[in-house]
Amino acid sequence: MINIWDFISIDRKILGGQPVFEGTRVPIETLFLHLEKGVPLAEFLEDFPTVSKEQAIRVLGIAEKIMPPKNIEKLYETAA
Repeated sequence: MINIWDFISIDRKILGGQPVFEGTRVPIETLFLHLEKGVPLAEFLEDFPTVSKEQAIRVLGIAEKIMPPKNIEKLYETAA
């Protein structure tokens, strides 16, 4: 079972408590904004080298469980 806290961190001292990728200062929202704009996952990872591919994929998997299927399909299409 995936533990969300292995991949996402929320700390008021880091970006005012905005959810970020664990061990980084990169907001989770940044991944989704990039994918929504059509930026491939590989390019996001190049732009934010402190985020691992595993972290990004795990966060997408977590989002899949809480987002409507149509929205997550669009994100996966962009990430591919």
